[in-house]
Formats: sequence, structure tokens, C-alpha cells
Amino acid sequence: MGTAVRVLLALGAVYLIFKVGLGLLKGFARPLPEPPPPGEMRRVKLRYRCSLCGMELRVDRALSEDPVAPRHCMEDMDVVAPVE
Repeated sequence: MGTAVRVLLALGAVYLIFKVGLGLLKGFARPLPEPPPPGEMRRVKLRYRCSLCGMELRVDRALSEDPVAPRHCMEDMDVVAPVE
């Protein structure tokens, strides 16, 4: 009786490992999503600075010409100046 239980447990473990591995391989096989249609992203040149830690960020493309300020350190970042 003990041997039959061990064999069933081993078969269950093999099945589980096989299903998990197959799921991982299927995840790698998915194609990349298509890029957004041209014209949706606008070219902007803005620089932002975090008022708490001083980290700076340059934004080159956004959905609108006046994008919402990004957040860093749980606060909205300040616009430094448009990049010329």
C-alpha cells in the first residue's frame, strides 16, 4: 500500500511540474504587442525635478502637449524648463 501511494504522489508531482513548465514556455512564445498607431504620441521636451530628492526626469513623448506631471517620492514633480 505504501508503494502505490508513493507512485501516485510521484505521478502527481510530475504532472504538476509538467503543467507549470508548459505554462512558462507558452508565456515566452506569445508575440509582442503591436505598437500604438502612429500619431497618438506627441513629441514634447519637458524636464521635471522632484522637490524632495532632486531626481530629474526628461519627457520626450506624451499623449498630449501638456502632460500631467509625473510623481516621485509620493509628490508631483515640478517642471524645471522646456528642453530647447
